[in-house]
Amino acid sequence: MASNTQDAAHGAAEAAHGSAPGMPQLDPDTFGNQIFWLAIALVAIYLILSRVALPRIAAVLAERQGTITNDLAAAEDLKAKAVEAEDAYNKALADARAEAQRIAAETRAEIQVGLDEAIAKADEQIAAKAAESEKAIGEIKAGALESVKVVAADTAEALVTALGGKADAKAVATAVADRMKG
Repeated sequence: MASNTQDAAHGAAEAAHGSAPGMPQLDPDTFGNQIFWLAIALVAIYLILSRVALPRIAAVLAERQGTITNDLAAAEDLKAKAVEAEDAYNKALADARAEAQRIAAETRAEIQVGLDEAIAKADEQIAAKAAESEKAIGEIKAGALESVKVVAADTAEALVTALGGKADAKAVATAVADRMKG
């Protein structure tokens, strides 16, 4: 009996092992069912991705590309405006320099005209003063010549008298006049 009990236990253990296939994924009897459910799962995933997830991703990518394109276009516009502003600034600067040079030239011309007038006026005043001075010098020279004649006549009379002669005023005046003429 003991041997029967052992055989029964061994048989039960074999039956338990023999009838249980092990991992259900590796059991060839269930491959048909597994392939069927795999196909359903793949179709469901494909439908979910193609109808829901991928359109959202595509919309986000399209929006991002549109934003990038718009930003690039705006940057180009701003760059063009900056170039235009720089050109306008350079033109305004050149115009301002030209205007400043024109104003400086006009001012120089006005100053030169005023300077020429002042020089002409000063030349006239100098010429008038020179004429007055020459006239005064002429008068002084004439006065000096008269004084020299008077002094010479007085000296000649004094010398003639000192030497013992009698000085004739008319003869002395004639001699001094002759000598003064050269």
